[in-house]
This record gives sequence, C-alpha cells and structure tokens, in this order.
Amino acid sequence: MREIVHIQAGQCGNQIGAKFWEIISDEHGIDATGAYHGDSDLQLERINVYYNEASGGKYVPRAVLVDLEPGTMDSVRFAKLE
Repeated sequence: MREIVHIQAGQCGNQIGAKFWEIISDEHGIDATGAYHGDSDLQLERINVYYNEASGGKYVPRAVLVDLEPGTMDSVRFAKLE
C-alpha cells in the first residue's frame, strides 16, 4: 500500500492543488464535508492513498499547504467544492 502526501506551495501551487483535490474528491465520491457518498466499491479501494480516515467516517486530504500570504490560504480553506 502506498500513501501520498500532497505539498502545495505559494499562490499558484495552492490554486492548482485546490483544483486537484476537487477532482480527486469527485472521483472518490467525497463531498465538501469529507463524507463518502460514492456508489462503487472501487472508489473506496484505494482511498487511503490520498486521504486519512478521521472519526465519524470523514475523509481528510493528506496535504501540506504553505503560503506566506493569508489571503491565498483563506481562499483555499473557504472555497466551495463544485
């Protein structure tokens, strides 16, 4: 089993990373709250490559976000997943 830690740095890295997580979440059936709402066992098969399972069955992205400007971090943190 492999586990990936996703590192996002700077404004560009965090904006690209936010889109990456949006796509990965959609592929695995994870909603904006971290809850699984998928319809296939295949979605759960390798979910632990990118996510840690927290209490209550919530999935948390395994990521490190870095930026010196708080505005970029706030926009990523409070962005609504589509």
